[in-house]
Amino acid sequence: MGIRDAFVDLVLGGTCAGCERPGASVCAQCRAELGAATPFAARPDPVPAGFKPATAAAAYDGVLRRLIIEHKENARYALARPLGHLLAATVERAIEGRRAVWLCPVPSAPATDRARGHEPLRRIVVVAARHLRRQGYDVRPADALRVVRRPADQAGLSEAERVVNLAGAFAARSRWAEMLTGQPVLVVDDVLTTGSTLTEAVRALESAGVAVLGGAVLAATRRRTASGS
Repeated sequence: MGIRDAFVDLVLGGTCAGCERPGASVCAQCRAELGAATPFAARPDPVPAGFKPATAAAAYDGVLRRLIIEHKENARYALARPLGHLLAATVERAIEGRRAVWLCPVPSAPATDRARGHEPLRRIVVVAARHLRRQGYDVRPADALRVVRRPADQAGLSEAERVVNLAGAFAARSRWAEMLTGQPVLVVDDVLTTGSTLTEAVRALESAGVAVLGGAVLAATRRRTASGS
């Protein structure tokens, strides 16, 4: 638990981020709901050109949606653990049959991270990688992407507008590109909506010679459909 979480628990008595019941940061009932999630192949509609297969832990709704927002926007650091374990299960599904992979988080603009006071997605990825290594996988975080052009707020943009907005937003770090050449890589994000962010992140890596297996996300918006459904 982070200092901020401890302070909130001390002053307010602590509430569950998922349902606001008094007590732990995530109550037993909400933990059980997260544990019951079954990762699935998520596919946007329409599918952006160049979109790679993506695996999501669950729909972006309910308890999971609230936990993602509380961790990201309100810096409830303790939530990185349950979210990281959920991401680990998603990565396992995404790399089925493999025992090693690099996890490359989609970066936020530095100004956004400074405003939040932390790098929420990277924190979750680190937890997921550690959890998977304890299970015998060779999984490592790879900070291989950087923001080179800050896109506008995506809220309210159409699928086509999001593609234009994100074009050229990311670039691969050269030292990481060399290290990841010929290695299995997954691009990781928190939420899949139109697929434009994942697609642009993949484009940036592959333009630097890094082959990407696909994506792994914590959640996919409800209008996105599971493969085969």
